[in-house]
Amino acid sequence: MNHNDVERYRKQILLEKIGEDGQRRLGESKVLVAGCGALGTVICNNLVRMGVGTLVIADRDFIERDNLHRQILFDEDDVAANLPKAIAAENKLRKINPSVKIEALVTDINSKNIKEMMSGVNCVIDGTDNFETRYLINDACYSLNIPWIYGGVTGTSGMFYAFVPGKTPCLRCLMNEPPAPGETETCDTVGVLPTAVSVAASMETTEAVKILTGRGSELIGKMVRFNAWDGLWVSFGLKKDDNCPLCVQGRYDFLDSRLMSKTVSLCGRNAMQINPAKKTELDFAALSARLASSGSVDYNEYMLKFSAGDIEISVFKDSRAIIKGVNDEAAAKSAFSKYIGL
Repeated sequence: MNHNDVERYRKQILLEKIGEDGQRRLGESKVLVAGCGALGTVICNNLVRMGVGTLVIADRDFIERDNLHRQILFDEDDVAANLPKAIAAENKLRKINPSVKIEALVTDINSKNIKEMMSGVNCVIDGTDNFETRYLINDACYSLNIPWIYGGVTGTSGMFYAFVPGKTPCLRCLMNEPPAPGETETCDTVGVLPTAVSVAASMETTEAVKILTGRGSELIGKMVRFNAWDGLWVSFGLKKDDNCPLCVQGRYDFLDSRLMSKTVSLCGRNAMQINPAKKTELDFAALSARLASSGSVDYNEYMLKFSAGDIEISVFKDSRAIIKGVNDEAAAKSAFSKYIGL
């Protein structure tokens, strides 16, 4: 470390848990933050201020006004400029700490590119908004022996967990497959407390820093849940599934695209069709009630139609959906996960 580094990180180096050696290790580390929304912006902000060596930011989305109440790296100028989240984040972060190398990737994370973007990475941190991508990250990290930190928040509640290949069960030990569409709440249907996001993202960062600095963690192997509004915290251990498709059977179903949803462009219609890998018969009445506060919604026994702004989603009983107002896969997947849940 040079003099400027010592001066910048002095109060962090003073921490017995980190010290000069821990700071040096952090500065030599490369981290991939998957998703740069609510969780991702807080994680990226923390990592850059703490002095990670290289930060890779991968996100497929652009900034909207309703992001600003919880996505801390963005402002009104970014909305007006219609900037992708990864680029806007990079612009802000370079001003915060120019010594950190930042790679902004405006891309959808998928089975074809995830291993390449994880090249040389020491840890992956989850800032995504959907389960399919998390299961893909889980496959890729366990195949490459890279730890990854899971985090999620809806409403006032959140959770986090450090998955470490060789030391902890994997995500598929917890749940063999992602929840079916419509089974889980999303921030766009039930809302989200910004402070709950900050708590989860900060704890994700803390667990990653423990791993990167070689300090270990008392929380390894424990899922932590909290409610920021009520001040309640609970942790519990996860057990390895003796029949886990990944850990035991050695299958990488998401990395091999076997369990990933299929997205198809509908020629001439400015629309994409999403065919979820996991089928479920949707409860239109329940889904309609969840979506009512986010846009206009109508349904019959065959399909549900929802519209918000320029986006129109037609969902069928088997959870297949047609997303109008989009012309690429990333935008279609974002809209589907945002409102229907995937």
